[in-house]
This record gives sequence, C-alpha cells and structure tokens, in this order.
Amino acid sequence: MPSNIVLVTGVGGELGGRLLARLGNNSDFERVLGVDTTPPRKEILQRMGRAEFVRVDIRNPLIAKVISSANVDTVIHASTTAHPAGPAKRTAIKEVNVIGTMRLLAACQRSPLVRKLVVKSTTAVYGAGSRAPAVYTEDSDINPGSSSGYAKDAVEMEGYVRGFSRRRPDITVTMARFSNLIGPEVDTVLARYFSLPVVPTVLGYDARLQLLHSTDALAVMERAALHDLPGVFNIGADGVLTLSQAIRRAGRVELPVPRSAVPSMSKVLRGARVVDFSADQVRMLNFGRVVDNTRLKQDFGYTPRWSTREAFDDYVRGRGLRPVVDGHSVAGFARRLATAAVTGQAASR
Repeated sequence: MPSNIVLVTGVGGELGGRLLARLGNNSDFERVLGVDTTPPRKEILQRMGRAEFVRVDIRNPLIAKVISSANVDTVIHASTTAHPAGPAKRTAIKEVNVIGTMRLLAACQRSPLVRKLVVKSTTAVYGAGSRAPAVYTEDSDINPGSSSGYAKDAVEMEGYVRGFSRRRPDITVTMARFSNLIGPEVDTVLARYFSLPVVPTVLGYDARLQLLHSTDALAVMERAALHDLPGVFNIGADGVLTLSQAIRRAGRVELPVPRSAVPSMSKVLRGARVVDFSADQVRMLNFGRVVDNTRLKQDFGYTPRWSTREAFDDYVRGRGLRPVVDGHSVAGFARRLATAAVTGQAASR
C-alpha cells in the first residue's frame, strides 16, 4: 500500500531538510509534514514544494496530536544524531536521540493509521576495535564499545524500535544503519576532520574507512518512504579508503601522535570549536569499520551511485580543498597541536 501522508522528523538538519524538499515535490504523496524545533534552512524552505513545516519537539507529547490530527500513515525518523560535527551539549542530543525516539514511538503506537516507520540509525552500533570482524553484516553483534556516547544512544534507540515492532507487528519498520556521511554540503565530523591543514592520526594505525555520499543517503530514505521494505539494512558504499589515503587525496598533512595523546588532542580541537571527537569516533579512526551492503542491493533494491573513493573525491572538489603548500602555517599549526597534546598529557598525570 503506497504512503499518502508522510511525517519527517529532524528537518532542521541537512539530511532531514533535503528529504522534506524531495518528498514535498513528489506527486505520489498527498501531504508531507516536517517537524523540528528549528525550521529548515532558507534554501530548503524555498524549494520544499507542497511540504509543510510544523515547529514541534518530538520530546513533547504534542507530537502525538500532530500525527493523529494529520492522519499520518508514514513516519520517517531522521532526527537522530550519531556524531555532531562540532562541540554540542551531550545531554540535549541524548534527549533527542533516546527520549525523543520513545515519545515518537509512543505516538505511532497509539495511532491506528500509522502503517510504516523508517528510522535513521548508524553503523556505529557495531563499534570498532582490534578484535572486530573485517566486515560487519546486519546479523553481527551490536557493541558500541562504551557505556556512554552517541553510539550507545543508537543502540538504545534500536532497542526501543525492536520493542515497538513486537507490539505493532502490523507496521512496516525499516531500520537504515548509515555509514559515515560525506559530501560537499554536509557538515560532519569527518568533513571537518579532513579539512584541517594538519590532520592528527594515531601513530601505528591506518584505519579502513567506508563512506556514503549524502545524495545516496537521501535516495535511500526516499526509497524507504515510497516502498514497503521491512528489515535492518547496512547503508554503505562500495570500496574503502585507508585513513592515510584519504588524507593524501584531500591534500592535507598527516601528523601521527601517540595513542595516549589522542584524548588531549581531541580536547584541544573541541575547545577550539573546530571538531568534536567522541570516544567511539576516535576508536573508529583507530581501527576503522566496514559493513557489508549485499542486503542493501539485493533486498532493499538500491545500489549506491558513489563508491567510497568517488564520494570522498566529490567532497574534496565541492569543498574546494587544495593541497597545503604554506609550510610555515602548517608547521605552526602542527607545533601548537603537539604542544597542547603534551601539555594535556602532563596535566592528566
């Protein structure tokens, strides 16, 4: 049965906003609603077609009234955050990820008209480590690697979704576990990381990275809205890049630092409001994470247009990144990072 009235959460963000505009211009839908605490960006508002924006917090029980009064039959939960690009308030993000999901699921459960739920999750639920498998499948164990953090939020959220599926087996539930997104317009941890003139890495490690172009992520969410595709799917592009290869392709300078200095380095970058590395993100940059996308191609029916390499190169071109040639600036930046890391290590002893 086709979707008629669709509600999209997280439309103030990049992916949610673009999805709202895409669905709002699709004549297959009778009505498209976007909800968030902040409106979509101006350029999204200008091209969102027949879509409507409703300012509502999914942590508020009011979301149930929006769903029931609009006769929503399809809910796309795109507001979850795996890794904020810059420094952010951990408590607020956790509330949206966990409490917001609980409220949204409760609203869906009470509505007799909701028949499809699409949830944006992350491959970070698999964790990363020295004993991790070379390639994760959808049946691999979930292990975020820590008892706190954004990956742990995703694990909790998925647990609530599984419980919801048991209570409402009549609703089609699609769980999309996205690899790290990259693209010219997307502000992510990795997008900021690879734009640094000097990129700190962990000495002795060269992680394998699997990336997903933002346009492929958007196409996956749209396909899930248009078709009934129940199940859990790893959403990752073909191929991998090692961390060192990515740094060279971006024209950056690599700065290997001892593993013990990484927390201090992360704190320096976070304090400078440049990029925010959570502990699980640091582990991913140490050990890498690659997922199998066979089920995405065969069962979901979508083959990513961009490979990992192509997606990264498009990011480099779109951001206008040029090889770092100013040796004095690079050396100064490297010295400041190294000094701050050493100082941080000494202070923690």
